[in-house]
Amino acid sequence: MANGVNLKKGNVVSEIVGEHIFFRKQIFKLAKSDLIKTYRGAALGWLWAVIKPSVMIFVYWFTFTVGGIRKSGDIFNSTGDSFPFFLWLLAGIIPWFFISEMLNQGTDCIRRYSYLVTKMNFPVSTIPTFVALSKICVNIILIGITVLIFCLFGKFPDIYYLQLPFYILMMFLFSTMLTLFCATLSVISKDFANLVRSFVTAIFWLSAIIWDSSAINNVWFSRFLRVNPVTYITTGFRNTFVYKTWFFEDKTTIYFFVVLTVITVLAFVVYNKVRKDIPDVL
Repeated sequence: MANGVNLKKGNVVSEIVGEHIFFRKQIFKLAKSDLIKTYRGAALGWLWAVIKPSVMIFVYWFTFTVGGIRKSGDIFNSTGDSFPFFLWLLAGIIPWFFISEMLNQGTDCIRRYSYLVTKMNFPVSTIPTFVALSKICVNIILIGITVLIFCLFGKFPDIYYLQLPFYILMMFLFSTMLTLFCATLSVISKDFANLVRSFVTAIFWLSAIIWDSSAINNVWFSRFLRVNPVTYITTGFRNTFVYKTWFFEDKTTIYFFVVLTVITVLAFVVYNKVRKDIPDVL
């Protein structure tokens, strides 16, 4: 029973889907509440959603261009069009802001909203979803700003931008399923949450976010990048903004769906095993 309504128990997949359908209005309301809570009390309010990533982008740009770690130069796509390194960097780092926030904050989302479980008997499976919805709203704003910046550089939207919703959806599904898996385990063990956060920096540097994955000659590392969903999403945004390549032309798309399926199955299995213990632990 949840909020006085009986939900059919049985297959964990049908149960989770049923909970999302039945509580869809509450999910969107909680997503809005989470978004407001994030910037409540700050003098600049919503501007922090832009200021923080802007500062990080400037630091990376300065380090890799002005700082001399990487020689400044244009990036060329298959049609011969050139893009400043800054635009190439921007296209790849925007999705990382969403993914990193889900790894850092989403891992603790069930504990952070424990009162929904212990006092209101709200379905646990929906908590990572409304947190992800909250974060994706901010990321969509950043994507819009990215499009505007590209326009200022004379790179206007084209037909390849039609695949942006696909990559946004894949990013959302991957992060939500991974968060459900991590947040569920984090309820049982706080050490797991610390372990996940300790790997965020490593994931950043190993996922071709600020370097070109095509320049890798090592066979084993190249294979790792193929099955790395963060690399796939980052490359997908660059395929849209810079390289002008369709998602169905990317050979790693099949690897992404395999990894997404594995993560989803693991999330459902773990959730099914510990869901009865979560209210007691919280």
